[in-house]
Amino acid sequence: MSDVIAEHAVDTSVEGDAKAALPVQSTKQFSVYEATSEELIERSMAPIKKEFLCPPPPSRSVKQNDAADVRAPQSGLVQEKKSKRQLKRERREQSTINLCPQVARTEDVDSCQYKDKCRFNHDIEAFKAQKADDIEGQCPFVASGMKCAYGLSCRFLGSHRDITGNSDDKEKSEMNFFNKETQRLLWKNKMTFTNADAKLKSLGLLGHAKKSNAAEEITAEKTQNGMNGTQATEVAVDSAVSSEHTSEMIQDVDIPGPLETEEVRPMKKAKSEDQKNSKTGDVGGVYDGVKLEEETKKNGYPTSKANVEDEDSIKIVETDSSLKLHPREKKKLIDFRDKLYLAPLTTVGNLPFRRLCKVLGADVTCGEMAMCTNLLQGQASEWALLRRHSSEDLFGVQICGSYPDTVSRVVELIDRECTVDFIDINMGCPIDMVVNKSAGSALLNKPLRMKNIVEVSSSIVETPITIKVRTAFFEGKNRIDSLIADIGNWGATAVTIHGRSRQQRYSKSADWDYIYQCTKNASTNLQVIGNGDVYSYLDWNKHKSDCPELSSCMIARGALIKPWIFTEIKEQRHWDITSGERLNIMKDFVRFGLQHWGSDTKGVETTRHFLLEWLSYTFRYIPVGLLDVIPQQINWRPPSYFGRDDLETLMMSESAGDWVRISEMLLGKVPEGFTFAPKHKSNAYDRAENG
Repeated sequence: MSDVIAEHAVDTSVEGDAKAALPVQSTKQFSVYEATSEELIERSMAPIKKEFLCPPPPSRSVKQNDAADVRAPQSGLVQEKKSKRQLKRERREQSTINLCPQVARTEDVDSCQYKDKCRFNHDIEAFKAQKADDIEGQCPFVASGMKCAYGLSCRFLGSHRDITGNSDDKEKSEMNFFNKETQRLLWKNKMTFTNADAKLKSLGLLGHAKKSNAAEEITAEKTQNGMNGTQATEVAVDSAVSSEHTSEMIQDVDIPGPLETEEVRPMKKAKSEDQKNSKTGDVGGVYDGVKLEEETKKNGYPTSKANVEDEDSIKIVETDSSLKLHPREKKKLIDFRDKLYLAPLTTVGNLPFRRLCKVLGADVTCGEMAMCTNLLQGQASEWALLRRHSSEDLFGVQICGSYPDTVSRVVELIDRECTVDFIDINMGCPIDMVVNKSAGSALLNKPLRMKNIVEVSSSIVETPITIKVRTAFFEGKNRIDSLIADIGNWGATAVTIHGRSRQQRYSKSADWDYIYQCTKNASTNLQVIGNGDVYSYLDWNKHKSDCPELSSCMIARGALIKPWIFTEIKEQRHWDITSGERLNIMKDFVRFGLQHWGSDTKGVETTRHFLLEWLSYTFRYIPVGLLDVIPQQINWRPPSYFGRDDLETLMMSESAGDWVRISEMLLGKVPEGFTFAPKHKSNAYDRAENG
């Protein structure tokens, strides 16, 4: 190790003239074999027991060159982009025969209703001749007592037996399937959003009123930057008028009075204008119904409609909250306190992985983040992220959007089409693609827009609305503490605070002291959930004891690396899990994946892909029995070491080739020409891009 460090010192010393003048002898030598556990921890290195340490490789440069040779073709293939026409032509030229699902299920050529017009092949003998060899093991559907819906296409065909079951049992165990009629209406822009549009109109957030609202946002920002009110308003109006954001399914409303005024028009004018035309009991006239109810309580009978209209100017004042029902008063109750919450995880947080975490002790699960614009466009792949398994007894979905109209319409649509316990709005995603669309953590710079999104969404559905935020957009400029007292009044049931800024991504440690500060400043009716670096039951206990007001802790990367963390927290122990037990957990994931994605060739390869994505995280786990100091911290980098058996050594390898070997143990040989590159590149340790 000392030779490697000395070599590195020589290489870096010739990068510039100033560095070349420095003597190489000034570099301090360090050896993991001689360092104490405390010295290793100071360097964020895992204190592995000496008997499990590997000697350093003979040549670091050779290892790098070998890695480059192996990964170069993979990265080239992954970056290659083909048009839809090219992909379609390649699919046609493929020699693989895609057997008709109906024929495969029934083994009867005449069973397909489309006959000769079917786009799939009906030649059973030709399909059998080119079908890949069966995979060892039992069909996941047969093992669960169900009839396999894939029939001849199943890669476990040899294990099939006559079962008097229903091949549609999958639809009973899963829910939130995308309705084709809903998709058709979304494609044709004919879907109606009665509740959302009525609320948006009442708040002046439809059509040109959105420009006024945008002007108000920019005015607030410019005023904070030192402009006076007039200058800020002028800049805001120019920016608002030039804004290109328009909604495709809304109607413009007239704004009373000119927009170019020194003071931005109060939103209550647009609201009162709409309320005069609404009827008691209608969606747009909910507020009138509230006033009638208040009058009934006061006088014993409701006042006339005319009297109610005359009092609009008084009763619609935003500051008089006593006249309105708080959104939470009409919502379903949900309690996150002391529940183990699996975070919504991009790519890896799929339905099979959530099922696995439920088996291992998770209480609350949440689907992968779905983009609102894609949902409104009727993209089936995006709606698949909302799928729920029957074992997920407390389940929510996470959505991400930029504007109140987009988010509120999706909230109404999900409440109408899906069965969920809560809807989480992501306001902390750090990914550039999301931030560049003014969504995710970009909303942290627009608190007024945050308020409008939460207020509109929470007022149109009974499903609880939660939000997920980061401490700030820029490091060192925390702002959630100034908003936390108001978030509960906006209508949110809970807020999850990730203790990092957007600029930090996943570098450095999460700021739990700031999370505690925000929790203590929050209103009593708002549940606060902390998030960041929870990796053992000791971390969980510490956060709960340091801040009793904290409702719960969300577990994200800790669950990706070791999903049995939920078992450790519930049983209050460090689980020295063996390689055999870890392999059994992977077998459960594969079984759940095949039941979800299918046991045919396409389903097998989809399951393999997501298994490899998960392995790109879980290889970072260091078994408890190999550590001098426990528990392992999430930011520790291990030196080269080996396990207690060959399988354990294989599981801790950072080579994608070894991950493929593990997948072959569970799903058979990979197809010819198979390549894999981790989507999130988690082996960089500080560059996981989950929202």
